[in-house]
Amino acid sequence: MTLGIIREGKVPPDKRVPLTPSQCVEVMKQHPEFDILIEPSVKRCFPDSEYEEQGLVLSDKMNECDVLMGIKEVPMNELIADKTYFFFSHTIKKQAHNRKLLKKMIDLNITMIDYETLTDTNGNRIIAFGRYAGIVGCYNAFRTFGEKFGVFHLKPAHECFDRKEMDAELKKVILPPGYKIVVTGSGRVGGGCLEVLHTLGMKEVKAHDFLVGKFSQPVYTVLHVGDYNKSKDGSEFDKKKFYTDPSAFESDFLKWAREADMYIPCHFWDRRAPQILVKEDYLDPKFRIRIISDISCDIGEPIASTLRSSTIADPFYGYDPKTGEEADFYAPHTIGVMAVDNLPCELPRDASRDFGKILSEEIIPLLLGNDKDQILERATICKNGDLTPRYEYLRDYLNGN
Repeated sequence: MTLGIIREGKVPPDKRVPLTPSQCVEVMKQHPEFDILIEPSVKRCFPDSEYEEQGLVLSDKMNECDVLMGIKEVPMNELIADKTYFFFSHTIKKQAHNRKLLKKMIDLNITMIDYETLTDTNGNRIIAFGRYAGIVGCYNAFRTFGEKFGVFHLKPAHECFDRKEMDAELKKVILPPGYKIVVTGSGRVGGGCLEVLHTLGMKEVKAHDFLVGKFSQPVYTVLHVGDYNKSKDGSEFDKKKFYTDPSAFESDFLKWAREADMYIPCHFWDRRAPQILVKEDYLDPKFRIRIISDISCDIGEPIASTLRSSTIADPFYGYDPKTGEEADFYAPHTIGVMAVDNLPCELPRDASRDFGKILSEEIIPLLLGNDKDQILERATICKNGDLTPRYEYLRDYLNGN
């Protein structure tokens, strides 16, 4: 079976790769049934020369491959009929801009396996870039602080060769005594965020202590859903009920906003759940947060100050609490917002290694047929010229309704 690592065709191109050069070699070593071809590219974080140095073959003949692997959506004019593709299709939530892409894949009899839909038997995602979103987003939180208040300057993460260089930059971080950071979310993204806080040597405190304690050193706390949501009827918070009927709850985040200087959202937010920060909250006389590094980056809600996504080249903007609108980032009265929505792209080499390790060890071997948990079957959106039964819910979307 021949695997092809395709050139990223989306504009602007993504520098990440599904497999690094050494991972390609390891796959073929562990599974001699596989050959791997590399489509030449001048944009990858691992240049063609690094693949060639590992003895891998560069080839434009992706039509000779059985399975094609990329990162972002493949342009419709570059799709090859009757192939199996792995990439992030961004179609499972009925994203309007990719409806034609899904239709084209069905028309071309393509088997589409989306990384986002690769799950274990409990429904947990197997592979994602979330950890590096958390790592870079947390780094950017301190970059935002340093730039807004002029106390230090960190090199942008995308200008660092790798994470090692980025971590070295963190030595420049200087925070006031008693500076307080609140984090929401404890999944892959939250875990990545905590890695950076640990690198900085910051002290973690319990949620209750964060609210009432006085500290001589910078501290952080990690909130869970029951810490910043409460039942509308005043009853005790019930986590199971929250996930089944979040409309029965309301936000209780303001008490944290009155104590924190920086907020780093790493949560997954369900649209049925309460807003976390509404415009009126920012006008509270005790509202204290000055920096929000919104890694979750849901536009407009649940965090009112996330007015738009920002870019790697221009990651910051200001939020004016009085007008509820974007304003000068450096103005004393504005809140500094970081809302880059493609954070792992800032450290593409490290993010690719992390991603490729799981892909090569847990997913690629399944292509040889020993998929007893039907992981690939569950992740296949279309096959044999139609949607698969699991994704029949996309039919109206596919038809333009």
